[in-house]
Amino acid sequence: MPIGLIRSHFKTGTGTESTRCLSQVFKSPLTFQCSPVARRLSVAGAIVGLITASAAWSGSLLAPKSSSDNLPVLIQVDAGADIGPMRPVWRFFGHDEPNYTYMQDGEKLLTQLADLSPEPVYIRTHNLLTSGDGTPALKWGSTGVYSEDEQGNPHYNWTILDRIFDTYRDRKVRPLVQIGFMPKALSSHPEPYQHSWIPGGKAPLDTGWAYPPNDYEKWGELVFQWAKHCVERYGIDEVKHWYWEVWNEPNIFYWRGTPEEYHRLYDHAVMGVRRALPEARVGGPHVAGTRTPESTRFLKGFLEHCIRGKNAVTGEVGTPIDFVAFHAKGTPRFADGHVSTGIASQLQDINNGFSVVASYPELKHLPIIIGESDPDGCAACPSTVYPPNGYRNGTLYASYTAASFARKYALADRHAVNFEGAVTWAFEFENQPYFAGFRVLASNGIPLPVLNVFRMFGLMGGQRIKTVSSEEMPLDQIMSQGANRPDVGALSSRQGNRVAVLIWHHYDEDVTGPSAAITLNLTNLPGGNRPVLAQQFRIDGTHSNAFSRWQAMGSPQAPSPEQRTELEQASDLSLLGSPTWHTPQAGSLSLTIDLPRQGVSLLLLEAAP
Repeated sequence: MPIGLIRSHFKTGTGTESTRCLSQVFKSPLTFQCSPVARRLSVAGAIVGLITASAAWSGSLLAPKSSSDNLPVLIQVDAGADIGPMRPVWRFFGHDEPNYTYMQDGEKLLTQLADLSPEPVYIRTHNLLTSGDGTPALKWGSTGVYSEDEQGNPHYNWTILDRIFDTYRDRKVRPLVQIGFMPKALSSHPEPYQHSWIPGGKAPLDTGWAYPPNDYEKWGELVFQWAKHCVERYGIDEVKHWYWEVWNEPNIFYWRGTPEEYHRLYDHAVMGVRRALPEARVGGPHVAGTRTPESTRFLKGFLEHCIRGKNAVTGEVGTPIDFVAFHAKGTPRFADGHVSTGIASQLQDINNGFSVVASYPELKHLPIIIGESDPDGCAACPSTVYPPNGYRNGTLYASYTAASFARKYALADRHAVNFEGAVTWAFEFENQPYFAGFRVLASNGIPLPVLNVFRMFGLMGGQRIKTVSSEEMPLDQIMSQGANRPDVGALSSRQGNRVAVLIWHHYDEDVTGPSAAITLNLTNLPGGNRPVLAQQFRIDGTHSNAFSRWQAMGSPQAPSPEQRTELEQASDLSLLGSPTWHTPQAGSLSLTIDLPRQGVSLLLLEAAP
C-alpha cells in the first residue's frame, strides 16, 4: 500500500492536527517528536490499523510463506538496553552543481529532504565562489560573486549566492558552507579557467578554479565580506547554526597547491568568517579518503597545524577548528556481467578517519562530519558510461545505504568520537534522461528507492537500543572483506512508546538469491503488555520503487501525465500490507518477516497509552 494513497487524506492537515487525530485514536497525546512525514504516516497507519487489523495477537507480520530455501535469520531487540543516542547523522546531503538548487526539480527535492526530519537538513555544495554566469554543467557551477576592476579593486555580486541560500531558507534547510572555489580574478593560474569535462572524456578537471589565490589578503577579505553579508541577510541566530568549511579534498586534484598553501588558505578564510561572526562554526579539511598513507599524512598535518602551527593571519600559535571533516568512498567494480559494490573501502576510510581524530586528545571532543560518504567517487558519472555505477537506480543502493550507516554508528561507538553527520553526495541533475544512472536521490523529480531509506531514518529517533542479528556480518569482517555473503542486520531505536527496527538484506554482488526468513524477537517493550500497533514499510522490487515501475512501463523517456502520476505514487515510502495489532506477553513479542535480497524494511511498533 503506497503511503501516498493514504497520505492524501491528511495532506491539508498541520502537524498539530495530525497529532490530535492520532491522540483521538489512542486517547492520549503523542509523546515523541517527529517530522511532517512521520506524523502523516503515524496517523494514517493508526487509522488503517484500527479499521483493518485484528486485535488478537498474531505471530506473523505481513509476511508471505517462507520457502525452505530461504536464509533463516534470528534478530533480537532489547528495547530496554540503550547503547547511545539515535543522532540524525544521515541528514546531510551534497552535490557539485550549486545552480541546480533553485531549479524546478532542485527545489522540489529540497522540500522533500526538509520533510525527512524535525531536525534541520544540511546541504553542502561545491563552486559557491566560482566565476561564471550561473549556467550549470556536470561537475560545474558558478555564482560570479567576485571580480576586479582595472585597478585591481574588488567588486562583490551576491545575486546568485543569495538565490541559492534564499532557496535553502525558504525550504527550511541549512547550508554546510563550502568556501571555494577560487574566483578567476584571484586565481594564481587563471587560464584555462572552466573545465570542459564530460562523462567518458579526458579533459582535465583541475583548471584555474583549483589554484591558490594570487593574494591571500584579498581572499580573506572576500570570505569576510561573504560571511558579513550572510549575517546581515539571514541574521546571527540563523547563521550561527551553519557550518563553514574551507575547500574540498585538498589532497587531490581539487587543490593545485601544497599542503602548506592550503593551511594558509584555511587560516585566511577562517579568520575572515570569524571576523564577521565570532561564534561561527569552522572546520575542515574534507580530505579525500583516509586509508592511504598520503591521505592520512595530509589529515594529520592539517590537524597539527590547527593545534600547534603558526597562524598565517595572526602570527600566533593555532587556528580555530570547531569540527573535523574527511571523506569516505566505496569502490564498486563490474565483473562477470554484474556490479559488485565495495562497502569495505568506505568503512575503512571511516574507521581510519575516526582513529586519527581520536588520537588527538585536544580534538577528540570535536564533532566529526564525513563530508562525502558514498558507494563510489563520482556522482556525475552515469552508469551508461561507467558500468560499475549500475547499482544506483535500484534497490542495491538502498540496501548498501542502510548497511553502511549502521556501521558508521558502530565505528563511532568503537572510537568514542563525536559523530555529527555523514554527507550523502547525491542530489539531482536537471534536464537529463530518466534514470540515467547518475548518483542521485531523484531523477526528473521522481525519487529513487535510496531516498526512501532516508525517509525510514527520519521515522527513527530517541535512543539506539541493543540489537543482535544471527546473519549480520561482524564489523571487522565486513570492513576487511566487504559484504561477500548476505548481510542481514538491523538498527533499532526507542522513543517514547515507539520502537523502530530498520532491517536490511545486503550483498555486495548484484545477483539474485534467497530471501531472508526473519524471526524478530523483541523484549522489554516500553508499553509492557499494552497492545502494540505494528507497521512495516518496505523497499524492494515492487515497493517504494519508481525505477522498477518505470521499467515495467517500457522505460519511457517522455512519460505521459498518467504515467508521471503513477511514478510519483510508486516513489513514495510504501506500507507492506496493513498495520496490525499485537499483544505482547511479559513485554515481549515475536514476529516473522520475509525480506528479499536488497530489501530494506522499517518496523514501527507503538504501544497504546
